Amino acid sequence: MASKRKGSKRKSLKFEPRQVYESDEEVPVPSSSAAITAPILRFTQTARGLKLNTRHVQFIPDKKEDDSLPHTNFVAMEDTAESLPLPALSSIISGDSAFAELASIDPAYFDSLGDNHVSIGPRKKRRSMEMKDFPLREWVKDAEQFLEEEIRSEGRGEYMVDQCSDCSSSGTLYRCQDCEGGQLLCQACLIQHHHATPLHRIQEWMGSFFRPTTLKSLGLRIQLGHQVGEKCHLPQAAWNDDFVVLDITGIHEVGLDFCNCEHAKDHFVQLLRFRWFPASVKNPKTASTSRLLKHFQLLSFESKVSAFEFYTALARETENIGVFPLKDRYRPFMRMVRMYRYIKMLKRAARGHDPGGIAVTQPGECGVLCAACPQPGMNLPVDWRDKPREQQFLYTLFLAIDANFRLKRKSVSSEEVDPSLLDGKAYFVSEGEFKKYLKDFGDLIVQEPSTCSNHNAVNAERSSTGLAATGVGTIDCSRHDIKRPTSVGDLQKGERYVNMDYLFFSSLKHSDVTEIVVSYDIACQWSKNLWARMSSYPNWMHVDHQGEKTFHFLIPKFHLPAHIMACQTVFSFNYNQHVGRTDGEAPERGWSHINPIATSTREMGPGSRRDTLDDHFGAWNWKKTKLMGPTLLRKIKLAVVGKNDHIFLYNQFVLGLEDNNLVTKWSQEVRDWEVDHTKPNPFEASFKTITLDSVKHRLALDEAADLSAYVLHEDISASTMLTMGMDFDIQQRRLKIDSAALVLHATDEQKRKIQIRTTTLCRKISAWMDVQQLYMPSARIARLESLENSNPEVEEKVEDIKLFLPSALHRKHPCDNRLRQMEWKLRRAQANDALDELRHSLRLRSHLYIDKDRFQRGQRANTRSRTVISRVQARVDFAASTYQKARASLYKLSKLPGVDDVGWESSYPELKPSDIRALSDADDDVQKRKKSGDAARTPATIPSEGHRTVSWIWMRLGESALASEDEILNEALKIEFCKSRARAARWTEEVQLLTEEMRRVIDFLECRAKQWDVNAGEKRWSVTGGVDGADPALVEGRNAYAKEQAAQFRSMRAYCIRLWRFVPAFLEWEGNEVIPPELIEEGHGDDDDA
Repeated sequence: MASKRKGSKRKSLKFEPRQVYESDEEVPVPSSSAAITAPILRFTQTARGLKLNTRHVQFIPDKKEDDSLPHTNFVAMEDTAESLPLPALSSIISGDSAFAELASIDPAYFDSLGDNHVSIGPRKKRRSMEMKDFPLREWVKDAEQFLEEEIRSEGRGEYMVDQCSDCSSSGTLYRCQDCEGGQLLCQACLIQHHHATPLHRIQEWMGSFFRPTTLKSLGLRIQLGHQVGEKCHLPQAAWNDDFVVLDITGIHEVGLDFCNCEHAKDHFVQLLRFRWFPASVKNPKTASTSRLLKHFQLLSFESKVSAFEFYTALARETENIGVFPLKDRYRPFMRMVRMYRYIKMLKRAARGHDPGGIAVTQPGECGVLCAACPQPGMNLPVDWRDKPREQQFLYTLFLAIDANFRLKRKSVSSEEVDPSLLDGKAYFVSEGEFKKYLKDFGDLIVQEPSTCSNHNAVNAERSSTGLAATGVGTIDCSRHDIKRPTSVGDLQKGERYVNMDYLFFSSLKHSDVTEIVVSYDIACQWSKNLWARMSSYPNWMHVDHQGEKTFHFLIPKFHLPAHIMACQTVFSFNYNQHVGRTDGEAPERGWSHINPIATSTREMGPGSRRDTLDDHFGAWNWKKTKLMGPTLLRKIKLAVVGKNDHIFLYNQFVLGLEDNNLVTKWSQEVRDWEVDHTKPNPFEASFKTITLDSVKHRLALDEAADLSAYVLHEDISASTMLTMGMDFDIQQRRLKIDSAALVLHATDEQKRKIQIRTTTLCRKISAWMDVQQLYMPSARIARLESLENSNPEVEEKVEDIKLFLPSALHRKHPCDNRLRQMEWKLRRAQANDALDELRHSLRLRSHLYIDKDRFQRGQRANTRSRTVISRVQARVDFAASTYQKARASLYKLSKLPGVDDVGWESSYPELKPSDIRALSDADDDVQKRKKSGDAARTPATIPSEGHRTVSWIWMRLGESALASEDEILNEALKIEFCKSRARAARWTEEVQLLTEEMRRVIDFLECRAKQWDVNAGEKRWSVTGGVDGADPALVEGRNAYAKEQAAQFRSMRAYCIRLWRFVPAFLEWEGNEVIPPELIEEGHGDDDDA
């Protein structure tokens, strides 16, 4: 139990196992031979010296059928023993155990379930490595034998007799490369064997070697329109007897005869019924096997191979010496790929089971929906709208908006020449409607100047020359990384609001959910006038944002550090309620999948590119859908641990507060702000930092109000003189940097500008020194001493002239204390301004690095990006040097009489090079780029939000002229309390959201199965010929496919149920949150956090 007093030794909790069975009957404990007795679940939390260890015993049945043995429950008892190390899961699971199915799917993932939290069975002793652990070394010993067998296969092998293996006849013999065994056959037997396999590759024995030949040259004719082996009494040869079939084994010229009987089908239909996909419907001369098209489609999804590379590989498989030119079928192959993709998407969307057929396909109907997102009518309870307000967030739709500027398209072809087959039926919006909208509203919508970081800085560097599209904009599901239907569109130049608005409202058409969270990297600017812009758009784009629907606009976590401080709380996923641990960065993860095909799609015509991207988006969506089981299981495991960790830390924080009323007060402030962002923001400091302008203004007011003020010049007061001197110091440093930047071959114009600045600054400093002498006579003496110690032969540069402000004067030179006090105030304000400029420049640098890594490809684009980044880096360096200069002056002044300010060093810490880094460690890429090899940091090693160390420049609240030190400390304590409370709340919400998503996935899969059941039972009309009854094969095919799809969805559902069967018990076990008992006894805590 946790100790009541702070600082006392913490004890650990050990949970004693108690067997709880799912049935009413008592189930005996299996013997050691029938089960594995081991700690299975271990929950460890470490915070401020407290470690909680949870164990229990799990009995794993030997047989899959034995599901009567359930999980165990837990009873806590006090113990100081440490938890024992536990092994990986897959290392102890036998082939017939209940967990073998899960372990066989993904052993690496299954083992990851045991890392630090879940393990099964005792740890095996590590055995010494044996030679059998290195199979490649063993194989090398027999490599010679492998080589001999490879050479032996070039001859006749086991068939050295010159006669046919079937009929024993002599003469020319042939061998099939694709038939097993390698037997030699005569011409007649070979043709007889290959009526059903007409695309096999044949070799002719020339007496001493094999030479490739074809079945067509040997007389094999392929008869369509009849069963295999049947002859047609009225065959019709293919056009010019020149027919080519593309298959996985290569490019084949075949002898093909169509059926020309009285009831013969069209030629392309005969090809389709032979499982060959024709390249055209009139006089087809090329076809492809279905297995080749499917093979290429899957290969393009996983390896991103281009059609040209794939076709080239087929050509080399067919002829690889270059002396027998092949007939070029690349263009027909491209056409068949597009048609095949289109038909497959329609088939999977049940368009073949709709009486209206393809013509009545609705926009987005061919898209794969997210199974875990709320889909009214599919996976939501009937009364979901009537649920209590505190549960409504469970039915929130999370959307993410983003653009990808790598998916460009060159200005080639046109919509007339290359139309899209899908055209709005899947993920891309209808091109015709989209272009009409842009024509009507493109010039009417004015994009307001940004009041946040300059996100347009990079857009200005992008060029649209020679491009029909500079990228694409998308709307994704931000929790599950799935593209939404009719939510993708081309961008003409940059992320214009008019483009993104259309995609956003187009995506909303497919959902009736009332709570919507939208993440966008420029949400702070885009959402400002969204509803005003909406009012000018067509009616179908209007949504009831003030009544039925509620919208929340946030900024993705990775992009947030590039924004100004005001945005980093209002638009943060970490501080806004009911969003769980959503990060809003889903599109970024999806781009890594689609970006490799950018080099291919940018050369395509408009329709081909959109259809290709639609197909890849659909494949990605389905891949994410089938992985919902393991993905959500992994997330719920982490969320439960994170929830307990942060609730415990929050309660410990509350326990350490001396004033109980503060918790109630601060919690109420957080709740008020979460409901209404116009209320005071508890995550921001209410005390404003002293700025240089405010200090100048205050000094001027003091001098105007006090007739005895320190004024010795009719135009320039003492404070003005000091301000001018500090300004000259900044100009000197800038001039020094710019002069050093001049290269050896600088132009005359560059040299002229530097000279003009030098002369002007010299005259200004000279005039200023005359005024300075009135207020600081000792400065003249100090300057003369400095000249005496300098080298008279070296001319003093204007940027090196010493100004001798009060902080630069030696103690032996007298100076009015009022001047020292004035400079003290000005230097503090200068340090504050320098930190503000440093933070702003670091945010801008982070944004530029993000853009460069995501979108800039090629020497020209990267050079421009590096130029912009170097300019921003110069601002970072100058702001840092300004702060260091101001702090050095403060240090000198603190040692002189007349300055009374205790504790200034804590307000203005020393700025080290390691402190000059961005708020997010994502910008640590700057440091990562400076390392190579093993020293480079990978995304897996870069600390996450909960573990990274933040530089003090982002945590410093600054100084306020109106706040005491205790008030500033209390403000910092309140902000840390609010953040701790928010972290605990977000993890709690994440567990609730994941639990609801698991339920939705199961319901969604069952709903899809029922939809296919309906398709299997209804009589449908054939578009080509009346009722299905006219073609029994079509009826059977429709029913078979519908039942197959229903069975697949139900098997996916059963898989998820089995995979998640221990989740309810795990959640029930951790339901009693780990709260120190003294927190309950002393009445601390916030009830709303429970």
